[in-house]
Amino acid sequence: MNTRKRKIAILGSTGSIGTQTLDVVSQHPELFEVEMISARRSVSLLAEQARRFDVNNVVITDETLYPQLNSELTDTSCKVWTGEDSLCRLVQSPDVDIVIGAMVGFSGLKPTLAALEAGKIVALANKETLVAAGSLVIDTMRRNEAVILPVDSEHSAIFQCLLAAQGNELCKIHLTASGGPFRTWPRERIASAVASEALKHPNWNMGSKVTIDSATMMNKGFEMIEARWLFDVPASRINVVVHPESIIHSMVEFVDGAVIAQLGCPDMREPIAFAMSFPDRISIGNRKLDFASLGALHFEAPDFDRFPNLRLAYEAIETGGNAGCALNAANEVAVAAYLDNRISFYDISAINEACLRGLNFVAKPTLDDIFQTNDEAAEMARKLVAGK
Repeated sequence: MNTRKRKIAILGSTGSIGTQTLDVVSQHPELFEVEMISARRSVSLLAEQARRFDVNNVVITDETLYPQLNSELTDTSCKVWTGEDSLCRLVQSPDVDIVIGAMVGFSGLKPTLAALEAGKIVALANKETLVAAGSLVIDTMRRNEAVILPVDSEHSAIFQCLLAAQGNELCKIHLTASGGPFRTWPRERIASAVASEALKHPNWNMGSKVTIDSATMMNKGFEMIEARWLFDVPASRINVVVHPESIIHSMVEFVDGAVIAQLGCPDMREPIAFAMSFPDRISIGNRKLDFASLGALHFEAPDFDRFPNLRLAYEAIETGGNAGCALNAANEVAVAAYLDNRISFYDISAINEACLRGLNFVAKPTLDDIFQTNDEAAEMARKLVAGK
């Protein structure tokens, strides 16, 4: 393994992926050094992380919180910055080797593009970036000879299966889904589910936005769109299969019918560490699979009636253009409203569908088109929320 320390920039260090990334760093200080971290509002945790990892640059994107963060770090050598422009500039620094894209939502798009424009390795966990602007992101990566390494457990699994395939072309991707907390619930019971119930994911420890997306299966829909861009595979060849144990993280099928699967315990540190150390593998002290105790693994077809967001994701990617951006923008607003108990569970998919159907369609969107679509769909969603 390359013995030179890899310098890491973490976009969204206080969230679920960010904190688990720092856990991997803490286990391997001989391999990694944290050059930059960022957060939107979590000042205290961000300052604590900056001290613990002796970080050179810290960014708080909410500019109103800059004085507070700066005050908390005045006795350190940390440079404190604020705003999105600072984030975009710092990820392009020659002192950064790998950018961990762990920001939640559309806010991750600009800094991810900035890192790719600088030819960086981006370990991407922010699926909304590819959902909203997949063609632009992939074109930017290719044009600047940058690299995207997937961090989502499912996409990391697909990537690892393709490495094992030794260049053989895949026939189909089987994208596994846990089914979320409502997998066995009837539609009538799901309709009355409150946010506190939706946040009880059976397998994974994730942030609130991603956990609600898992409950609605929008998360899996977004992962399908992400897989389309990461692996250049049409949606018709990406099959979602519900696998409640979350042991098989995804599978790749080949022309002869053979299927390669990647298995592991449900622990996000595994794909994070794999992306950070690629092409090598490192130990992270995690629980290992005990096959004898697993008993059985189960698989089910997804239910598009109980989880209509998955159908909407397929519709968006087939529509193309800026449809994914509109769906993502609507979903961000709807999920936030659901978490605030302002709308019901199925209001989320109803709002998403209305915004997707009300889209001002652009077949080949520019970055300006993407930002305009995001604003328009979010505004439409806010009006629909207000009308509930």
